[in-house]
Amino acid sequence: MSEDKSIVVARPAVVAGLVLLFHGVGATASDLAPLGGLIAKAMPHAMVVSVEAPFASDIGAGRQWFSVRGVTEENRPGRIAQVMPAFQQAVLHWQGEAGVSAEATTLVGFSQGAIMSLESTQCEPVLARRVVSLAGRFAAEVKRPRDATVFHMIHGDSDAVVPTENSKRAAAQLKQLGAQVTLDIVPSLGHGIDMRVVELVTGYLKQ
Repeated sequence: MSEDKSIVVARPAVVAGLVLLFHGVGATASDLAPLGGLIAKAMPHAMVVSVEAPFASDIGAGRQWFSVRGVTEENRPGRIAQVMPAFQQAVLHWQGEAGVSAEATTLVGFSQGAIMSLESTQCEPVLARRVVSLAGRFAAEVKRPRDATVFHMIHGDSDAVVPTENSKRAAAQLKQLGAQVTLDIVPSLGHGIDMRVVELVTGYLKQ
């Protein structure tokens, strides 16, 4: 771990909410800062932070929460569990900075950042009222209903890195458990974020 290089995108004089963005593996906080700026315009009373993952990526430049080198369906949950306390502490830290509770917190994650955000809902404590998953997935079958959390899942239909089926399956499992969930499949979008995704995200967060 090294010095935290998270980026505070917006900090209004009176904070009425907190939006935390979590980037993908091999990226940095600066990669999601532009999305954070657009979210800040849509939510002028929210503190918006692009959070930098704590560990150097072991597959090249950028940062990571957990290694994807040799990752499998079997070992992914264990790798996530190992770093989940650090993820939880990051969220609690920024809640303290903003002076807000979980009820006023939204987690927006892309790829690995979405995985961490989604998996955090399977643990205690409840960290956020809303989780927005961009090209994400759960590491395992969803087992814990989260009545207090609203899920928005957005995924490109041409994603070759995290197949779209992951979001479809997660949304179905969440609905079966009684959770509030929306699912948007974006046509002709690979593993990335475009303006259609931005409009969906900001539209949900303005509600």
